[in-house]
Amino acid sequence: MSAPGTRAGASAGDELDDLDVEEALALVRPAPTAPAHASASAHQSAPATPSAPEAGHRSHGGHAAATSWPRAREIAARAAARREPVSVSLADALGKVLAAPLDALSDLPSFDTSAMDGWAVAGPGPWQVRESGVLAGHAPHDVLTDGEAVSIATGARILAGVTAVLRSEHGRTDTQGRLHATRDMSHGQDIRPRGQECRSGDQLLPTGTLVTPAVLGLAAAAGYDTLAVVPRPRVEILVLGDELLTEGLPHDGLIRDALGPMLAPWLRALGAEVTAVRRLGDDAKALRKAITAARAELIVTTGGTAGGPVDQVHPTLAALDAELLVDGVAVRPGHPMLLARIKDGRHLVGLPGNPLAAVSGLLTLAEPLLRTLAGRPDPESYALPLREPVPGHPHDTKLVPVTLRGDQAVPLHYNGPAMLRGIAAADALAVVPPGGSPQGAGAELLDLPWAAGGIGVCFT
Repeated sequence: MSAPGTRAGASAGDELDDLDVEEALALVRPAPTAPAHASASAHQSAPATPSAPEAGHRSHGGHAAATSWPRAREIAARAAARREPVSVSLADALGKVLAAPLDALSDLPSFDTSAMDGWAVAGPGPWQVRESGVLAGHAPHDVLTDGEAVSIATGARILAGVTAVLRSEHGRTDTQGRLHATRDMSHGQDIRPRGQECRSGDQLLPTGTLVTPAVLGLAAAAGYDTLAVVPRPRVEILVLGDELLTEGLPHDGLIRDALGPMLAPWLRALGAEVTAVRRLGDDAKALRKAITAARAELIVTTGGTAGGPVDQVHPTLAALDAELLVDGVAVRPGHPMLLARIKDGRHLVGLPGNPLAAVSGLLTLAEPLLRTLAGRPDPESYALPLREPVPGHPHDTKLVPVTLRGDQAVPLHYNGPAMLRGIAAADALAVVPPGGSPQGAGAELLDLPWAAGGIGVCFT
């Protein structure tokens, strides 16, 4: 019964993830005054090789002790190595990460050029205008002498002897064909000198830079035909649950699949290449076959991670002798998420079935793992004060959708584990420590990829 949707028949683990007794009591007790939430770096524990889940309070799935939220993200980030670089055409580089520095292959511009349409002039005016002009793409070999001018187009190469460019709107010609300046001029005016932007060998962008449309333009201007990039990690999505509909209205105990349509574009925005979205139902044999047959570096499953009678992810991973790196995380929503390493080196992230809980698992485990595989730099941690107090869980970190208004984070309603209304309107998720955060407390923020405005937002 692992349903990515508003769930009527959630498993026992998901029901507890919605609200347990301690959390219910916390909601009626006054929220404690908490210090401003520290940045992600303040959470980091000593580096360690990912292994079995760490000690903590028991997960609702009843399988192992839950890992702290910051530690789970650290384990996920270290679970895999960056993929080997490949050389691709500029057309195929968008959204990938530079695997080598972008060094200038020549001076830019590679010769003195006109910055404006007008006349190239030599010496003081007035000037006698030559009959033939200079166009972009041509290489004039003659020399302009003092008192001469020639019409010139933007981007055209500057002739030898030229001292300035007079803009079209700043000059006039008389009946004798002489050119007069209508404004004062300075030496070198409106000439882009060779190497103004860079010299050959200058580093334009470092390794790890995300290839945006502007990066493509710079690479082309600098003379590149191909780029060395880290390829997108391949991801396969397995949607579990007998109760899921792919179209129409819910009926007769069946609900719409919310995660199937949402996860693929979200994972693409995180830098992945989604190779397949498969719907399997609650079928252990089908799940094992799909995991075994998948060729993606990362498999993402939805639902089935708790301990209910049809939750098949843990038994299937055990049958495959997979290594559980994270088995339950001390975070709300999304407590029964997991990260496993399959014997052939591939990884599996098991997301809870409730939609916002699945988003929590996506950003807690899948995002750091994909960031490493794709060679993307770690995001800079930042915090903003909360406009309103946010009740917390007694023991667990809480992720709450917020909108950003000026220099404040505004918590959104409809933020229960089974809800998407809040996250659909959000700019970020606020990281609320155990015990909650009072109004004005600084909350660490996890930007949503489309709200952050990066090109990494690549949904196709």
